[in-house]
Amino acid sequence: MAANHPPIVETQSASLTWRSEEDTDAFARALAALPALRNAFVALHGDLGAGKTTFVRHLLRALGIAGRIKSPTYAVVEPHEAPDGLAIYHFDFYRFNDPREWEDAGFRDIFAGPGLKLAEWPDNATGHIPPADLAIHIDTMTDDTRTVTLRAHTAHGQTLLAAAQA
Repeated sequence: MAANHPPIVETQSASLTWRSEEDTDAFARALAALPALRNAFVALHGDLGAGKTTFVRHLLRALGIAGRIKSPTYAVVEPHEAPDGLAIYHFDFYRFNDPREWEDAGFRDIFAGPGLKLAEWPDNATGHIPPADLAIHIDTMTDDTRTVTLRAHTAHGQTLLAAAQA
């Protein structure tokens, strides 16, 4: 792990409920409005179909990304650039299983550099990625609502968490 990654702090958390896709969109818009999101690493946890990619699509739209937003399931990463110049990297580590790919694809440099990093299935890249500033755990309920737990693992994540709750 590069030396410029933030130290881990005592984890703080908050919970919320998304009762509809509109709730997911509203949270994504609120998060996108936070200046602290610019250089954050956000990890997304949840089962298949929990809504990780749907959340990322809403967040990218809220950040001004136009056009088709595809899942990086096979490419592992999809880069985007927001209209204000913000570099955004959407990772999907679901099929990540070759540690050599980490170096060959330049992922270390991406995580060490500026920009917003969003990672689905981050546990599959454990040992390669830094601690997430903010981890979003999405759990599906029997009535199609989502119970969402936000966990801040760094001081930067604590700033995001506090602002997201305001």
